[in-house]
Amino acid sequence: MVVGQLDSSIKNSKNILLVSHINPDGDTLGSMCGMYSLIKDNYKKKCDMVAVSPIPIMYKFLPYIEEVKHIDEVDLSREYDLVITLDVAAIDRCCNAKILFDKAKNTINIDHHETNIGYAKINIIDSEASAVSELIVDLAESSGWKISLETAINLYVGILTDTGSFKFSNTTPKTLIAASKMLGCGINPAEIYQKCYESNSKDMVMFQSYCVNKSQFVNNDKIAYTIVYKKDLENFNNNGEDFTEGLTEKLRAILTTEIAFVVKELNATTSKVSMRSKQKDIAQVCSAFGGGGHKLAAGAVIKATPEKAVKLILEEIKKKGLC
Repeated sequence: MVVGQLDSSIKNSKNILLVSHINPDGDTLGSMCGMYSLIKDNYKKKCDMVAVSPIPIMYKFLPYIEEVKHIDEVDLSREYDLVITLDVAAIDRCCNAKILFDKAKNTINIDHHETNIGYAKINIIDSEASAVSELIVDLAESSGWKISLETAINLYVGILTDTGSFKFSNTTPKTLIAASKMLGCGINPAEIYQKCYESNSKDMVMFQSYCVNKSQFVNNDKIAYTIVYKKDLENFNNNGEDFTEGLTEKLRAILTTEIAFVVKELNATTSKVSMRSKQKDIAQVCSAFGGGGHKLAAGAVIKATPEKAVKLILEEIKKKGLC
């Protein structure tokens, strides 16, 4: 039934907008550009795509990524027939693109986060999927859509990055089958890995080394965290690239760490939190602050200074009895 709704929605729409989430990662960009490619190839329609944050340098190689517009370049008064969100756990993570979502005649929410409440008219949510890109592989096959090399590259990147190169616990037999099908379309996995994981700027590498070096450890080193200030980013010549990408995973990789988090200063009164754990359900911690995500990977935006945010997070972890 869902496949039929997706098919008819695309067929009956003259103008379509695809939306990614704030601070885009490989899955939201891969699934968005992958869906763009699928609609172009199978329906002969060209969609608009929008990002509300700068696109990380390592993803600039994605097919059709040059078609993505920043929200500041988009006419917010426009009314689309169909708006599709990709990997957007909560509609607020679209920021100003929510204006276009709210005005659209029809909306579709394609996601894999457990905390997604189903905010669109049509909701395609599979919390067991490792990535939205994996879910789209299933949708493409069920719909009988042609999967081009361009589509395969985008969807493989989404799966690769959301599974941490297939090492995270969300990697399942179904995940590997979906990835293998993309290999069957002719992608080069070694080249894609290099572009995603071995193409960081010198400034980003040095910045992350600095952040790890000033990390704090509490509760017998079971909890590790670091704070990223705006001045830190400026000191390392940040040009819009997400220098914090993968930083939380570096702290989680420490043998004694059970919960790791990074608190990033957004402004004088607001902080962004990115959390990872090895076994603990940290989604419930982030949910307490209006955020969410997955059991082992979640995030939130907290109305507080970084120092206050750290205190609130540690209190919530203790309150939930996680460490």
